[in-house]
Amino acid sequence: MTATDRSIELIHTAAQAAADKLAHDIIAYDVSDVLSITDAFLLASAPNDRQVKSIVDEIEERLQKELGVKPVRREGDREARWVLLDYVDIVVHVQHSEERVFYALERLWKDCPELDLPEDAKATRGKAEEHAKLKAAEDAEDLGGDWR
Repeated sequence: MTATDRSIELIHTAAQAAADKLAHDIIAYDVSDVLSITDAFLLASAPNDRQVKSIVDEIEERLQKELGVKPVRREGDREARWVLLDYVDIVVHVQHSEERVFYALERLWKDCPELDLPEDAKATRGKAEEHAKLKAAEDAEDLGGDWR
């Protein structure tokens, strides 16, 4: 069994919305062969809580406006460290970069086929690592200034 055309349409719209809000490392998996509760997972991350919320809001708004769907469940709003949007056909996970590394959902689903995404979404691969290196360099520079 593979993800339905409707699930793929939802994934593409959600992935583009996430990319438009500068999400990092957007990836989608067809989990229909291993889970009976949904067809696909979309994973995205952001370096701060505010951006996580912004990405989630954009995905929700875009899916409502363009495809007429609302999530049946939304979890993790309060802390905005890991927000889950359940659309039954797909489940969207938007995580703070630290949670993304810690929970490593990609490891769990690595045997599932990866779904093709819009080019803007594909271009986000590796952004979290770039951001982490830039932040580490800034932090090191800040510490260097304090120690002198």
